[in-house]
Amino acid sequence: MPTSSVSWVAKVLAGARNDNVTEFRTRYALNAILMFALVTLTVVSFAVGALSPSKEVMAALFWIIQFFAAMSGLSQVFVKEEESGTAMILKLSSEGTVIFFGKLLFNLFLLLILSIIIIPLFVILLKAGPENWGVFLVGVILGNIGLAGATTIIAAIISKATVKGALFTVLSFPVLMPLLIAVIEITKVAFLGGEYKDVAAPMQLIIAYDVVMTTLSIMLFDFVWRQ
Repeated sequence: MPTSSVSWVAKVLAGARNDNVTEFRTRYALNAILMFALVTLTVVSFAVGALSPSKEVMAALFWIIQFFAAMSGLSQVFVKEEESGTAMILKLSSEGTVIFFGKLLFNLFLLLILSIIIIPLFVILLKAGPENWGVFLVGVILGNIGLAGATTIIAAIISKATVKGALFTVLSFPVLMPLLIAVIEITKVAFLGGEYKDVAAPMQLIIAYDVVMTTLSIMLFDFVWRQ
């Protein structure tokens, strides 16, 4: 591998590692997403406990909880740079793609932790889970990649806005709608015990969404970030 490529990857990993270290010191985004997830799961478990909703409904509930929990913390990836005054230093010291992929990896890390917490609690509290764990976990991984790719560029856009939290969710929802529809369909099939062939179409949609969204984000990021 060329030295320049190694150097670029090292910069990306260093940026993601720095964000992780900072987050574990402050725990602002991590606490926000975990507390939202725990509170929502508890409330939903009490609300649907006696109703015995269908597995299709439970699949949708899983991604509603995942989506709104993610929205409570993922916007902080650029907001904290603006509030701490380090945004200008990053603009002067690093190229756009390095910053973008570093933040993208950090968001993926947060979503991974969120999924690790939500999945077992969802199964325990709501007494519902996938019959096909392979299909379910592939859907979660692809869904998290799409969530991270879209929300990273949106977080950069709203980082200078006055009402960041509300604006972040409002902008993210229509952009993420195709992704959410596809992952809910995959989760529904997994809950019902379906096979990979049953989710071929939504998986193809998610893969295409992830590739297109990540590519567009890379193309637009440098312009958005340096404005």
